[in-house]
Amino acid sequence: MAAIKGYIKLQIKWGQATPAPPVGPALGQHGVPIPQFTQAFNEQTKDKMGIVLPVVITVYEDRTFTFVVKQPPAWVLIKMKLGLKSGSKIPQKDKVGHLTIEQLKEIAEQKMPDLNAVDLAGAMKIIMGTARATGVTTDIDTMTLKELREKLK
Repeated sequence: MAAIKGYIKLQIKWGQATPAPPVGPALGQHGVPIPQFTQAFNEQTKDKMGIVLPVVITVYEDRTFTFVVKQPPAWVLIKMKLGLKSGSKIPQKDKVGHLTIEQLKEIAEQKMPDLNAVDLAGAMKIIMGTARATGVTTDIDTMTLKELREKLK
């Protein structure tokens, strides 16, 4: 393969990449063949239509590309788990849901490859922070990382 020309980071709905913005213009300015990318992306992600996914596209000097599809954002996973339409407008006051420790663990395990966490307890605390910022309470809100690690043993 040729030398890397650059990286493009986008968030695209699974199975719904089109040449329209934001995909087309982002790829076009790097000389990536847009129809080839949209076909490859849609084929790889057709199993869960409509969920927003981060994708990192590596563009090479010879106009070829590779891409890596990451896990959905933590908030999307929380929303799906609780069946919410949106987060709280005032997260400090208005709470819109509650995650149990088991639900947090499932989300953290799914999101773990994309997180900067040493272990599952650390990943759960990261997900808890996202939940708190959107008005969702959790069973581990008051636990320290050490207490959570003990509980998970």
